[in-house]
Amino acid sequence: MTHTAADPEWDDLLRQREAGGTLAPGPLAALFGPVLGPITAADGCLVLGRLAQTLDGRIATTGGSSQWIGGPGDLLHTHRLRALCDAVLVGAGTIRHDNPRLTTRLCPGRNPARVVLDTHRSLGTDYTVFAPGGPPTLLVCAGDAPGGDRHGAAEVLRVPPSPLGGLDIAALLPLLAARGLRRIFVEGGGLTVSRFLAAGGLDRLHVTVAPVLLGSGIPAFTLPEAARIADGLRFDWGIHRLGEDVLFDIALHRARPAVCTPVCAA
Repeated sequence: MTHTAADPEWDDLLRQREAGGTLAPGPLAALFGPVLGPITAADGCLVLGRLAQTLDGRIATTGGSSQWIGGPGDLLHTHRLRALCDAVLVGAGTIRHDNPRLTTRLCPGRNPARVVLDTHRSLGTDYTVFAPGGPPTLLVCAGDAPGGDRHGAAEVLRVPPSPLGGLDIAALLPLLAARGLRRIFVEGGGLTVSRFLAAGGLDRLHVTVAPVLLGSGIPAFTLPEAARIADGLRFDWGIHRLGEDVLFDIALHRARPAVCTPVCAA
């Protein structure tokens, strides 16, 4: 896959990103401006979660097939988010199922650093992100996971585990910020995005809804069971068209569903 046709507005946005300052008005500035906005969290990061789902809330079939739920506009949007962020972060399941490169092949812009969450260090070293020659990669695992300080070409970063599984998101973000990785794009999968949401670790959330009905499959979000509607999370959103798909841009400001207490985060 190669770059799409030239887009002067995107080129201008990239130049403004490098120069700093206020973005010139336009559709892309309206969509991406919040991603490039001030970082206010104490951990030093601005964190954007991202999922593409069917109309009935599925991100993959029961067997794990997920390519491609969104159309070409959604794929371009994903690559643009990579280009605007310092790091793209995914869980081990995304690497295992899709073996992605996590680069900006569809648009101009620099490749982000790649961050892979693999609590028990279960992935082998034969995946693309761990091969030499690509953008830098961090493999994040628990402190007691086996192995040394390298995983293929990737550097290993150890953080505490969460009591209910996964890794401690609150401990991870300051470590990324200290490495200059301050704008974090949590690209997937659904469990990883859900853990960031449950931990109160998302500033914004982009959800693309595609005109597809599956009737079964893997749900977009996995959270503790809610007994009441009030246990969920209500929010404001903006709506953008991505070709045949609809993107919901949600400002979360690190909020979490009421059902997610600090004990269950991540």
